[in-house]
Amino acid sequence: MTSFYTSLNGLKNSQTDLSTIAHNIANAETTGFKKSSVEFADIVANGSAANPRMTQGLGATVAGINQNFGLGAIEQTGRSLDLAIDGDGFFATRNTESNQILFTRNGSFSINAAGGVTDFAGKSLQMFDVDAAGAVVNPGTTVDAVIPTTNGAGSDLASITIEKNGLINAAYADGSTEPVGRLALATFVAPTGLRPVGSTNWEATGFSGGAAYELPGTGRNGQLLSGALEKSNVDLAEEMVGLITAQRNFQANAKAIDTATQFSQTIINLRS
Repeated sequence: MTSFYTSLNGLKNSQTDLSTIAHNIANAETTGFKKSSVEFADIVANGSAANPRMTQGLGATVAGINQNFGLGAIEQTGRSLDLAIDGDGFFATRNTESNQILFTRNGSFSINAAGGVTDFAGKSLQMFDVDAAGAVVNPGTTVDAVIPTTNGAGSDLASITIEKNGLINAAYADGSTEPVGRLALATFVAPTGLRPVGSTNWEATGFSGGAAYELPGTGRNGQLLSGALEKSNVDLAEEMVGLITAQRNFQANAKAIDTATQFSQTIINLRS
């Protein structure tokens, strides 16, 4: 009986929906996390010569798991190397071992002993080189963000400030301030085509297109907020409603299998 397989597909779809919702809930407090939702499509038995009035449905399938890149809540931290993007765009980081470029909305960065600005995994934040006036000298080409720990006069680094337009300024103990670079943000034609790789990182794919690097506040990029982090965009109330709906769908499909089983048992027990 096709009803068994139709309901079985429904059970599998409900499991996928439940797993996606559980993943969202588990990351409700993960900085820079973006929630996902499952999209379903129906399956029908049809052909060019078939009578459209006799088309039979065969259940549903998972059409895709869509990522929602809506802006999450902004939390003030007061730490200069905590960055949030007020709008579209991604921070770009480079794995110094594999040279792989990954993209993230998690703007929690720190400076290492060599002056490099890195994420918690040690990947280097990407920026544009600038001249002494803070103007970009090589648009479109990014480099690892490195803050000189001493200036030309030998004074030690005292503090770092990052402006809304991405300009990174280094202040030294002798009172001087120098522009170090302009932070680069990446945008994509189809960001939903990015592949999640864990730790709130994504990599570009053929579905997303290549990254376009621009300054914050230009094109589709949002401005930077220094001293702040973007929280997860998961709405727990919405996820709980979705959880209840997915649970009821699972129960309904299980009941349909139970009913089909009773039909089969009745047929088996027929006596001539």
